[in-house]
Amino acid sequence: MSLHKPFPAADVPRWDHETDVAVVGFGAAGACAAIEARSAGAEVLLFERNSGSGGASALSGGEIYIGGSGGTDAQRSAGFEDATEDFARYLKMAGGPCADEAKCDLYARESLAHYEWLKAQGVPYRGNFLPGKHIEPVDDSTLIWSGSEAAAPFRDHAKPAPRGHVIQHMGWGGGRPLVDILEARARDAGVRVMTDARVVALIEDGGHIIGLIARIDNASRFIRAHQGVVLATGGFAMNPDMLRRYAPLTSKIHDPIGEKDDGTGILLGMGAGGDAIHMDQFFTTCPWTMPESHAYGVFVNEQGQRFINEDCYHGRVSRTMLDQPGSKVFLLLDMAHFVQPLEIARIAIAATGETWEEVEAELEMPTGTLAATMAFYNRHAHEGRDPLFDKQAPILTPLDQGPFVALELNFDSSYFSFFTLGGLRTDVDGRVLDRAGASVPGLYAAGRCTSGLPAWGHGYSSGLSLADCTFFGRQAGRTVAAVTITAAELA
Repeated sequence: MSLHKPFPAADVPRWDHETDVAVVGFGAAGACAAIEARSAGAEVLLFERNSGSGGASALSGGEIYIGGSGGTDAQRSAGFEDATEDFARYLKMAGGPCADEAKCDLYARESLAHYEWLKAQGVPYRGNFLPGKHIEPVDDSTLIWSGSEAAAPFRDHAKPAPRGHVIQHMGWGGGRPLVDILEARARDAGVRVMTDARVVALIEDGGHIIGLIARIDNASRFIRAHQGVVLATGGFAMNPDMLRRYAPLTSKIHDPIGEKDDGTGILLGMGAGGDAIHMDQFFTTCPWTMPESHAYGVFVNEQGQRFINEDCYHGRVSRTMLDQPGSKVFLLLDMAHFVQPLEIARIAIAATGETWEEVEAELEMPTGTLAATMAFYNRHAHEGRDPLFDKQAPILTPLDQGPFVALELNFDSSYFSFFTLGGLRTDVDGRVLDRAGASVPGLYAAGRCTSGLPAWGHGYSSGLSLADCTFFGRQAGRTVAAVTITAAELA
C-alpha cells in the first residue's frame, strides 16, 4: 500500500478540462454531491472509473435510515412517533465509541427534510409499514425495523421506532433503481459525466487541492477544479493489503461487498494530509434471519455459551460472532422454528437430537456445557425473562420441545458479507480534516471513503450507509459550491 501523494501544480503541463467542482465516484454519495453543487450554480464534472454509475450503493437494498421530527409519513401512518431526541440518541448508541455526535445530531434534525428531498428527486415510496424481522422487503413495502431499536440495550435509552425506508421496488436490490434515479437527476441538472476515467492523483498548489489527474483512454488528463474536489469513491473492502493493515479481523471472512472499493479515495485523501479514522471498523452479516423464524433461536459459541440477545439486528449479531473464540458458532432451534437455510448462506446442519444433551454430544462439546446453557435459558424464557442478555418477547421463547437442530455458521465457509466503515475524517459539511482537526483546503469527501454515521460495526443498522452517503454527499456538494473563486484563480 502506498499513499497517493498530490501532484505539484507547477508540474502540470496543461489543463485538459476546467470546472468549478470535480466529483470522484458515481454512487449515491457522488451523485448527491453533484446534484447539490449543480443546483447551487456550480459547474460540475464527475469522474467514474467504471463504465457507468453504481458503486456499492447500487448493490444495496435501497434502504435509507430516516426518522425524527415526529416521524415520516410512513412512520406516522403506522402509528409510530419518532422524536428527534430519540433518533439522535439511537444514532449515537449505534455509532458506539466511534460516534461522531455532531453528525448524529445534524442528521437527526434534518432527516425528515432529507426524506422530502429524496422524494423531490423522484425516489418513490409506497408509504406502508411491513411488520416483522426482515433484511429487506421482497415486495414494494416502505418501512421496516432495520436495526436494534427494539432490542437491549438500545431500547432502554431511546424510544424504539422502525426507521428503514426502502425505495418502492419489487424484489431484491433496490439500490440499483435508487442510483439510476439519482444519476438521471444529476445528468438532467447538467452535471458532466466522464466514465472509464480513473483518478490517480490530486493536484495541489501550496497545500491547496486545485484539481486532479485522471487516466482516460490510457492517457493522463489534467483537470482544474476551481472550487474543490469531492471524493466519493467507497471503502476498501476490495483491497487485501489495506484490510491486513487496518482491519485484520476481516481475514476470518471472505465475501466483501463492493464494486471496486479498493480504498483509492482514502489513500488520495491521506496523501493530501487527511486523517483516516476508525479504520478497523467493518459491517458484516450472515443472512441467518432468512427465514425469519430462525431469529427465535439461540446462538452459542464453540464452548456452548450464549454471547448476545438474538433479537438484535442481524448485523450486530453477526459482527459479535466474529469476536467469539474459534472458527464457528451454532444456531440452536427446535422443529417449530427450523426451516432449511437459504442456499446462499452456506449454513450447514451440524447436529440433531431429541434432547439438548444429545445435540451437545454430537457437537463434541464437554458434558454439561450446552445443555446447561439451554436449561438456564429455557427456565427463564418460561418466565418471560432473559437475565443474561435481556432478549424480548415474542422472540424470547422456550426451546424445550425436541427434536432439536444445531446449525453451523462457519466463518471460513458460510456467507459472511462485509464492507468497511473507517475512512477519512470529515466535518458535518464534508470538509476533509487533517490530524489536527483543520480542513485540507479544496478537499471534500462523503460516503464510505469517510467515517460517517455508520461508524461502529457492532451498532450498524440497515440504511445507515445510504443515509450517510446521500445526506453528507449533499452537504459536501453544497459546501464546495459555496466556495468563492477569485479572479487570480480563474486566470
